[in-house]
Amino acid sequence: MAEDRLMVGVSGIRGTIGGTLTPQVACDFGCAFGAMLGAGKTVVTGRDTRTSGPMVRSAVAAGLLATGVNVIDLGVVSTPGVSLMTRKLDADGGVMITASHNPPQYNGIKFFQPSGMGLSAESAGALKDLWSDRRFTLGDADAQGAESTNGRTHGIHVDAVCGICDVTLISSKRFKVVLDSINGAGCVVTPQLLGEMGCEVAHLNGEATGRFAHMPEPIRENLSGLCDAVRKHRAQVGFAQDPDADRLAIVDENGTYIGEEYTLALATAFVLTHRKGKVATNLSTSRMIDDVASAAGCEVVRAPTGEANVVSAMQREGCILGGEGGGGVIEPRVTLVRNSLVGMAYVLQYMAETGKTLSELVAGIPRYVMLKRKFSCPADAAPKVVAAARKAFANRRDAKFDDADGLRIDLSQGWVSVRGSNTEPIMRIVAEAKENSVAETLADEVQKIAEEIIGKS
Repeated sequence: MAEDRLMVGVSGIRGTIGGTLTPQVACDFGCAFGAMLGAGKTVVTGRDTRTSGPMVRSAVAAGLLATGVNVIDLGVVSTPGVSLMTRKLDADGGVMITASHNPPQYNGIKFFQPSGMGLSAESAGALKDLWSDRRFTLGDADAQGAESTNGRTHGIHVDAVCGICDVTLISSKRFKVVLDSINGAGCVVTPQLLGEMGCEVAHLNGEATGRFAHMPEPIRENLSGLCDAVRKHRAQVGFAQDPDADRLAIVDENGTYIGEEYTLALATAFVLTHRKGKVATNLSTSRMIDDVASAAGCEVVRAPTGEANVVSAMQREGCILGGEGGGGVIEPRVTLVRNSLVGMAYVLQYMAETGKTLSELVAGIPRYVMLKRKFSCPADAAPKVVAAARKAFANRRDAKFDDADGLRIDLSQGWVSVRGSNTEPIMRIVAEAKENSVAETLADEVQKIAEEIIGKS
């Protein structure tokens, strides 16, 4: 069983409700963020549909208000919605209450800069220090912040996505789409977008109750219902969101789960037919994006795992698109975070422009086998596993190492990475190769090393 610890890092804060993420912890982080920004500043807040969301949001808001910060509550919205509104409302920061793809017992707090970008690693570290040292001052009765509400997020978000797409062309195709919003934050805004794009939508799990119909991570084993529904409705595509609607997984017209890794690859292939430029992604994303970019004469910039790290690389290198292989597309013209709505729009326009089915578009991208494994790992064991894995592969002549994020080992026949998660008390191993047997062997080698280290911890 995974240890229950509060995860505090560049991806925000995550913990268990009734366990590590208490009302006091949430309030103290609100106080710390308020102290970082200063009295008189303004923060927008939003939450996904998790049943613990109202409690956590109220606690964070209480901390912000107590330090003299004004709060604009957006209600139940997506993570990209909070990012967008932070910028649109000229706020000094944003807060999203979500645990993204984590299981239902978790919730979390994500903080945004005025640009709508997540906190940098440096700022996240400073916030953690303010929280742990309790370096914040509560205002008296005359120095409390004021709270207001804003219900315009969904409409503004839909308009922003439509503004970068050919809505007329997409609408002319009258695509039939099956959408699985997992009873999460995408339930309202996503049907609005697809309706604007002329799609006929069969909506699965479309009630914003927070009672997840299946495990939240949009991976193959959790989406059999979506695959069946695509076949039943004879749809052209199936889309699956996670609870805060930043990640997107795709099912083709045959009801075949094509995988989260294809989301960014397809979006990149589409964008690079219209604009040329660099693309950024993390060290755990498939080589498919390298192949797609190379075919267009463009370059891929790799960054450590974590959305803020990818966005930092995008800004530093002037990238026109970015994202992560876990179903995340970052289009800086809309938001500086992953955005499932952008991913859907780009896939639909790619299909509309080419006249190809989704399976035909997928067939045009070089295929790899990617294996993803995760297992419980004590925090102090993760660096030991990384060091042992590097030592084990050091004698291979073709091995190239990148330790910017855990360890990635590139070999002529494939690559494998191992890293401690930023959001869960687990370790992740990712391996990719042309052949399944090669990917399995690479993953097995690293997992054996990990198990030996963890067994001694």
